Amino acid sequence: MTDDLLPEGLADNLPEQSAVLTQAMRLALDAMDAHGYDRVSPPLIEFEKSLGQRMDGLQTRSMFRFVDPASLRTLALRSDITPQIGRIAATAMADSARPLRLCYAGEVARIAADQLDPVRQRLQIGAELIGSDSVAAATEVVLTAIEALDAVGLGPLSVDFTLPDLVTTLASSTFPLSPEQADKVRRELDTKDAGGLKAVGGEAFLPLIHAAGPFPDALEKLRAVDAGGALGSRIEGLEQIAAAIGDRARITLDPTERHGFEYQSWFGFTLYAANVRGALGRGGTYLIRGTDEPATGFSIYLGQALPLLDTDEQRDMLYLPLGHDRDAGTRLRAEGWRTLRALSEDEDPRALGCTHRLEDGAPQPI
Repeated sequence: MTDDLLPEGLADNLPEQSAVLTQAMRLALDAMDAHGYDRVSPPLIEFEKSLGQRMDGLQTRSMFRFVDPASLRTLALRSDITPQIGRIAATAMADSARPLRLCYAGEVARIAADQLDPVRQRLQIGAELIGSDSVAAATEVVLTAIEALDAVGLGPLSVDFTLPDLVTTLASSTFPLSPEQADKVRRELDTKDAGGLKAVGGEAFLPLIHAAGPFPDALEKLRAVDAGGALGSRIEGLEQIAAAIGDRARITLDPTERHGFEYQSWFGFTLYAANVRGALGRGGTYLIRGTDEPATGFSIYLGQALPLLDTDEQRDMLYLPLGHDRDAGTRLRAEGWRTLRALSEDEDPRALGCTHRLEDGAPQPI
């Protein structure tokens, strides 16, 4: 029936996929919890103005919006949980000690898909370290993200570094540009168009196009850019973060990459895993608007990795026949068994997914 079709970009996760995603979510959250990140759970819907005012570059037009019949104000369905964490930090937890470490997991949705990513709803998991955007904070956040993905069993991993405010920094100092020129330079750098870059007066930025690739080589090319020392602290920061990662992930650098880093400041990173199409997640440093408090965080989207997660593994389930020993069932569930209770004599335990049957108070293979 056509009435049962789902809208474009939306899909059901059936029992196997849901079980795998739930387990992956738990493992990732446990990894964050082990590093002192406390979980918070903001609501799916907020006032549009509240969601839109916490982060630079966040476009509320990408969100589903509607009028609240109670307040008659415009509500929005979240497309990113990070701004909500910023609101919590700036309001309910404004007096909590800094740095503040929070993590989260929840569904997000956007009003339209794009060619590179057709999904319109997904599970977002992440962590935010609020009160610092230092090299130490960035290092901790990158390592926590890597550890969360390791816990899920994804790998080998790659991390791509970027410097989101690089053009702004250079355009205001070493390579002066008007705001209009700077916007044009950013657009040409996005497409890596050397000719277009020259045409808009951005010839000084040409070396940045080539300062991309495997980290050691790309960093040397970035270091060779004569920026009057404006890049010194950033290069040093990148080196320190890369040294902390070591061989836990392959590291690349694309200093002018901006896609997905609309509200990041001096440092950003993208997470990839072998055989996973597209990015698993992103992170970096930013300011929480309204309080101008610095923060560093990351978001990962485990649904991207669903093809790599094992959905075929047979899960043991114990069939409890009519008149079974209920105390035995309770005891076995406490030991970790999944149980399925019989409702009639004509059931087929195998067809219902059971691997064992309770007999004489003990599980027996079917």
